[in-house]
Amino acid sequence: MGIEVRTLGAAELAEGAAGVFALDATTVLEPLLLIDLDGVDGATAAAAAARTAALGGPAVGFCSGGISAELAPLTAALDLTYAAAVADPADRAVVVTGDVPGAVAEFTDCVRRYPQASSFAAQVVHASEGLPVPAAIDVESFAYSTLQGGPEFGRWLAERRRLGRPLPPPPDTDPVLLTEDGDTLRITLNRPERRNAYGTALRDALVEALRTAQLAGTFGRIVLDGAGASFCSGGDLDEFGHTPDTATAHQIRTRGGAARLMARLAARTEVRLHGHCVGAGIEISAFAGHIVAARDTVIRLPEVAMGLIPGAGGTVSVPRRVGRWRALHLFVTGVALGPERALEWGLVDEIAPGE
Repeated sequence: MGIEVRTLGAAELAEGAAGVFALDATTVLEPLLLIDLDGVDGATAAAAAARTAALGGPAVGFCSGGISAELAPLTAALDLTYAAAVADPADRAVVVTGDVPGAVAEFTDCVRRYPQASSFAAQVVHASEGLPVPAAIDVESFAYSTLQGGPEFGRWLAERRRLGRPLPPPPDTDPVLLTEDGDTLRITLNRPERRNAYGTALRDALVEALRTAQLAGTFGRIVLDGAGASFCSGGDLDEFGHTPDTATAHQIRTRGGAARLMARLAARTEVRLHGHCVGAGIEISAFAGHIVAARDTVIRLPEVAMGLIPGAGGTVSVPRRVGRWRALHLFVTGVALGPERALEWGLVDEIAPGE
């Protein structure tokens, strides 16, 4: 059976025409509902907003014109809205684009290819929005472990294994370097030969460095950066699928990962991004109190295209900087984000001067 995507007007949604999202035993048959917001008045928007919680699946709005202030309750209730303009530039529920039909088509195509991962991404950012960081990280990991047993990740992993790539070799040098300068501790990711991929060796060394910073109590400032051409290329793909089971993987992600420590140290931590900043590279960084991006920084969150969701804390850290709506756009489409848009959205706080 094909993947169906319906489009409703906001008035139809307000009248209850959406019904419920259909399921079968294996997948979401209707993983997305598109809502046309053109010509909607405030009363209709409010009535439609009241219906969204009962839908049970992702609902994405689109508007060929601008989003007025009276539509804000509806766009806030939806999972994401694409529009040509927005009355309030600080409105994080709307992705402004010069090609609304193209943006909607791209998002829809991604959902059709990865319906379960896309649906999980929407559910998780909704569920964890108001939770404390540790609990939200747990919710993310529960969903991630579930998807590891799903068909979308299974297909990605089978193709990866077909390539026959071995596990990465142990590092020749310390995977993380520590440098003290007065009350500043500099932590440098130091596996440039693997573009500082967040594999087991680097993860464990980073966690140990962050624990040192937390326990020492003498460092008023922590600076995290990366050696080589890229800050961090994300999880080491050659290690995927090698944990003994998904339950153990959950314990490692949540209790043995860097996300909780970064959140605790946020007030005194600065991260300096450059080059590729992919997956875990931005997920962990987004917890920091201050992020500086070099002009060559390229940010991507590609996990949905692997049949997964961000699993290093990204469904927690990224939405708390850019809003759950724009975060869902980044997660599902995997689109590359440059430093200017990242600064505009609040994903980074500063662009470093220079070339």
